[in-house]
Amino acid sequence: MIRPRVLLADDHTLLLEAFRKLLADDCDVVGMVGDGRALVAEATKLKPDVVVVDVAMPLLNGVDAARQIKQTLPETRIVFLTMNEDPDLAAEAFRAGASGYLLKRSAASELLTAIREVVQRRSYVTPLVTEGLVGSMMLGDTHGAGSHLTARQREVIQLLAEGHSMKEIAGILNIAPRTVAFHKYRIMDQLHLKTTAELIQFAVKHHIV
Repeated sequence: MIRPRVLLADDHTLLLEAFRKLLADDCDVVGMVGDGRALVAEATKLKPDVVVVDVAMPLLNGVDAARQIKQTLPETRIVFLTMNEDPDLAAEAFRAGASGYLLKRSAASELLTAIREVVQRRSYVTPLVTEGLVGSMMLGDTHGAGSHLTARQREVIQLLAEGHSMKEIAGILNIAPRTVAFHKYRIMDQLHLKTTAELIQFAVKHHIV
């Protein structure tokens, strides 16, 4: 079997090193990144067979990063490795283009199993969330208002919730500060939110941050 080329993404360096060592005998780990925006950039450059990513990533969350990657690299398989056991979130991950979903409390060997499965164009879901995921997928999109935001709006919400100023967000997204302000207040009006605190609560509730 050809060794799959794997790109790892997690904001904990120790975990990245642990994953790299775990996969070393069976995969070629072509890169390791610590935030969602770096992940999209490295995936575009390296074109890995598999991306292993956490849901909760700084600057751009894993689900939104996955959507961007699948737009440009539809053949790249994406495996989520996360602490979050919410079946609704797992369902959203698959709608974003995931091929695999497992938990950080899963057995270590399960990550390699998941990679082997997705490389063969199959899906893999840890048994720890399978039952809830099936129910969530049957119900359809359960994230309500969060699913109606544009990709740019989700980026702005996440960066605001992480505590970045409008000027900092403008620099990260390469847009004008007034454009950031426009997005913020358009989002708040759209979601009927009155304060930045409510906006942050929305981001947390809908797993944007």
